[in-house]
Amino acid sequence: MITKESFGKESFGHKLGQALERVHLPPLSTAQIEKFDAYLELIMRWNGRTNLTAIREVNAIIDRHLVECIACANLLPQGIGTLLDFGSGAGFPGIPIVVCRPEIAVTLAESQGKKAAFLQEVARTLRLGVKVHTGRAQEIKADFDCVAMRAVDRMQLAIVAATKLVRSGGFLAILTTNTELSKARAAGGSEFAWQEPIHLPGSEQRLLALGEKNAGAV
Repeated sequence: MITKESFGKESFGHKLGQALERVHLPPLSTAQIEKFDAYLELIMRWNGRTNLTAIREVNAIIDRHLVECIACANLLPQGIGTLLDFGSGAGFPGIPIVVCRPEIAVTLAESQGKKAAFLQEVARTLRLGVKVHTGRAQEIKADFDCVAMRAVDRMQLAIVAATKLVRSGGFLAILTTNTELSKARAAGGSEFAWQEPIHLPGSEQRLLALGEKNAGAV
């Protein structure tokens, strides 16, 4: 197993840069690489006691989690001012989104207390201007320009709840698979106009489903 301690910061930046280059994503700044390095350090440190992710190998975390979520951040429409990461878990995709798109005010909603505490530690350590909502996303009394979801339990029910948190003209961004795409769109309902799905790096099955809420819909 390749652990975080088996290579230094320069090697991490090199590995992440190579992974992004392989899938034709733009390079990150030095400051962004340092934030992702610190983020990965926290994931590795907390993962044993909170089970943040079943993926334990550093290279796999880079390829499966970081690169996919960085791609998502790049694919989100311009002009988004607020975003809710619904069921954030280990912070995917919300943390990579705010690192790559700092102009977006991100809220991370996580109902499990230990995972929410991890997200608060990430926000503090990385000095990110994010809000952490410890509780169910459905409890939030606000709407957002975009609601993003990835690997959420009972995804279809979660999508139904998430639609109510998207403002009129806003977006629902679902990181899903080819086999689950039709179910995800159906859960979103007729008030969303869905764009052509965009394949995400790392797997031929993974994609981003992006739906825009019809103007006037509530």
